[in-house]
Amino acid sequence: MNKNGFSLIELMITVAIVGILAAIAIPSYNAYVKRANRTDATRTLTSDAQALERCYSQAFTYAGCASVNMGPANSAQGYYTVTITVTTTPTASYSVTAVPRIAPQTADTSCQSFTLNNAGTQSAQNGGGTDTTQTCWGST
Repeated sequence: MNKNGFSLIELMITVAIVGILAAIAIPSYNAYVKRANRTDATRTLTSDAQALERCYSQAFTYAGCASVNMGPANSAQGYYTVTITVTTTPTASYSVTAVPRIAPQTADTSCQSFTLNNAGTQSAQNGGGTDTTQTCWGST
């Protein structure tokens, strides 16, 4: 007997295999995208810190640096809201903070805030306030 086409069982096995592969691949891809987008925050914080240091080297104060937007602003790719806080007393210092603004970064619960200060100290926290600096600023 000559058979043409596929049986229903063969088709269902193929659908099941594709479903299993999708169930593994999609969450892994989403985690990769979130991890890759963290560089938007770290790169923007580093860039703002460099601009503040250039201003400080010329004016000996972080206040009034025209090269840096002191109010809340979006990061380079728009995934984070970046805020710069400048303190002049008792010593001149700054802190640059980035928090997620849009998806998929708002769902990245392991890195909900990034901070960089004038001493070069990098820090990050998850949604519960736990320190996740190594995970968020590192390459993992």
